[in-house]
Amino acid sequence: MQRSYDIAIIGLGPAGALFATHLDKGFKTIALDKKIPQANDGFQKPCGGLLAPDAQRALSRFNMTLPKEILVDPQIFAVRTIDLKSNLTRHYQRHYINLDRHKFDMWLVGKIPQHVEVDSGATCTDIARENGGFRIIYTSDGACKTIWARRIVGADGANSIVRRALFADFKIHSYLAIQQWFANFHDTPFYSCIFDPDITDSYAWGLTKDSHFIFGGAFPVKTGKQGFETLKQKLAPRGFHLDNPVKTEACLALRPFGPRNYCYGGKDAFLIGEAAGFISPSSLEGISYAIDSGYLLSQCFNARGDDPYWPYRRGTRKIRLKLLSKYFKRPFIYQPLARKMVMKSGLAAISIID
Repeated sequence: MQRSYDIAIIGLGPAGALFATHLDKGFKTIALDKKIPQANDGFQKPCGGLLAPDAQRALSRFNMTLPKEILVDPQIFAVRTIDLKSNLTRHYQRHYINLDRHKFDMWLVGKIPQHVEVDSGATCTDIARENGGFRIIYTSDGACKTIWARRIVGADGANSIVRRALFADFKIHSYLAIQQWFANFHDTPFYSCIFDPDITDSYAWGLTKDSHFIFGGAFPVKTGKQGFETLKQKLAPRGFHLDNPVKTEACLALRPFGPRNYCYGGKDAFLIGEAAGFISPSSLEGISYAIDSGYLLSQCFNARGDDPYWPYRRGTRKIRLKLLSKYFKRPFIYQPLARKMVMKSGLAAISIID
C-alpha cells in the first residue's frame, strides 16, 4: 500500500535538517535524502567546506557548538585574493571555519528527532500533484518507492526537483560549480579567491584541507568545463599544483541577480534554502540562509494555520533584506574596474610577513 504523510521533505542539507528538527511531532513526516551516513562512496555535497561568519552566527542562535570531529586542518585566517585581469594580489583577514562538509551535514541530520522518518540514500525521481497532495516517486536501496504527502518541502538545493516539477516557469541564474581534489604539494597551507572575468563573472577558490588541496569555481554552464581547465593552466605559474586530481565533483549553483529571484513555493509546496534562491549574490554563501529559512518555515507549520505560505513569505523579509545588502556589495567584488580600484588602494588588506 502507498504510504501517506502530512509532510514530505526532499533534501536534508542545513535547510531541510533545521526544518525537520524543529517541526512539531504531531505531523507525520518523512524526509528523503541522497546522502548516506558514514559512507565515502555515496552522494556528498560538492562544497569547499568553509563555514562563513554569517553561518556561524546562524548556528550560534541555536546554541549549537561544532564537535571537533567535523573540523579539518588547517584553520586559516587570511584569504589570498588574486585578480588575474589586473595582475593584483592582496590578502584579507577572514574568519572562516574549515570543516568536512559531509560530516557537518550528517551532524545536523543526527539532531533530527526520531518521530521524523528519514530515508537515506534516497533519490527523488518524480513529483506530481494528486488527490489534494503530492505523489512522490523515489529510489532507495535499489527499489522504486511511491508515497503520498499532503504538503511537500523542497530543501534540495540549486537543482531542486521540487522547484523544477512544480514551478517550472521560475528561473534563477545558474552556474556550473566544479571542484577537484589534489594531493597537497604546497609548502604552506592557504586559502585563495581567484577572479578572471575572461573566464567567469563569478569566482574560483583554492584551499588546503587536511592532506588535500581543493580547487574549484563557479562557471557559465555552457563553457564551464573548458573554463575550469583554462583557469588551472593560468594558475600553474603562480605556484598552484593542480596535476593528477584524485576526485572531481560538480553541481549546479545559483546566484540571484535581483530581489525578485526568489521562489517561496505555493499551493502546499514550499521551498527553503538554496532551492528557494536564498544564497548570497556576492559570496555564494548559502548555509546561513538555509538555517534561517528552514527554521522559519517550521515555525509557520507549527502555528497550525490554514496556509503556512503567506506567514512564511512575510517571514522571509529579514532574509531578503540581508540579501539586499549583498547586492550593494557585489559590484565592488565582481565589476573588474571597481575591484581593481579597491585592491589597488589596499583598503582592508593586510600585509603578510614571511
